[in-house]
Amino acid sequence: MTRKTSPIDALLACLDLEPLDRDLFLGDPGPGEGRLFGGMVAAQCTIAAGRTVEEGRSLHSLHAYFLRPGRHDAPIRFVVDRIRDGRTFTTRRVVAHQAGEAIFNMSSSFARPEQGISHQAPMPEAPPPEQCEDYETVRARAMGMPEALRESAVEVRVADGGAQQTSESEPWQRNWIRLRGPLPADPLIHTAALVYATDRTLLSTASRIHGLSWGRRMAASLDHAVWIHRPVRHDGDWLLYASESPAAHAARAVIFGGVFDREGARIASVAQEALIRVRD
Repeated sequence: MTRKTSPIDALLACLDLEPLDRDLFLGDPGPGEGRLFGGMVAAQCTIAAGRTVEEGRSLHSLHAYFLRPGRHDAPIRFVVDRIRDGRTFTTRRVVAHQAGEAIFNMSSSFARPEQGISHQAPMPEAPPPEQCEDYETVRARAMGMPEALRESAVEVRVADGGAQQTSESEPWQRNWIRLRGPLPADPLIHTAALVYATDRTLLSTASRIHGLSWGRRMAASLDHAVWIHRPVRHDGDWLLYASESPAAHAARAVIFGGVFDREGARIASVAQEALIRVRD
């Protein structure tokens, strides 16, 4: 009898890219059916770019486009282009290829730590995660399913009734997120795991005001950007992921998000444009 791989072990296996050459890596998309989760490819591209950067520099921003849906039945090849190695900043471009086609394109910048200005808006108020319901349980109930549809490497707790998506809902939400297990000490893996998690819940944020709950929409991420303000450490505690969608038109919505630790420090900011269509 074989032991079932845990979601966090599956994520770590996918982030363990095989180096084929100096700037060429091969990755496993992991088990699953249907379209590959875009956050997985973004996290793998983060690893590929980071493996070509000198020690002591960490990711501070990435800008990416989802070009084609990824699949679970073919490996992914990551080609890194060393755009610039400066005294403070290092720039990399990564293109992910699968089955002979480019599926994801990412530009990223790494920097040395330095002292300087610092400010932030306060963290939004939210009930503690211990009082919030599991995101997958809420999603299954909204779709009329008897139990959660999947178990992700990222546990999500709904802080403001995500199942109640009606035309009277506001286009914002708050969710608590944390990884379902420990990570190796490597800071790059912690950063990649955060990038992976930031692709969760954004589509539902933009869909809320239109009453498009799960099963009533066809949606896909078009692009994704992350700015990392403080060092990322997944130590088993919860992070608050607050997001809002201030505008949508022509089936495209823009969503902005912020990730905060329990003490209220803003760890990262996120922006995404998504394609959202109403199912017939």
